[in-house]
Amino acid sequence: MVAWYTTETVAGKQISKHIGVATGSTIRARNIGRDIIAGLRTLVGGEVPEYTEMMAHARNQAIERMLQKAEEMGADAVVCVRFSTAMIMQGTAEVMAFGTAVKF
Repeated sequence: MVAWYTTETVAGKQISKHIGVATGSTIRARNIGRDIIAGLRTLVGGEVPEYTEMMAHARNQAIERMLQKAEEMGADAVVCVRFSTAMIMQGTAEVMAFGTAVKF
């Protein structure tokens, strides 16, 4: 199983090879049910848990896809993991996880 780290190094491990960039992404779209509830929440302010949950699922899926790609590359781990989000079109967002696939 490939592990992931936000750091450049891993305590107790020596990186022997940098394989390359491993990426994983997903694009999520809002749905009408969530939008209605979220719209009502914006009237009173505070967190919009419907979108928080949707983005958390998107991040997890992006991480899973990045790790799958790293495993296909023969990596033991992914270091320097970062996240990026972008609006693709109105109502959709891409979440990307990326990092350097390495061998110990």
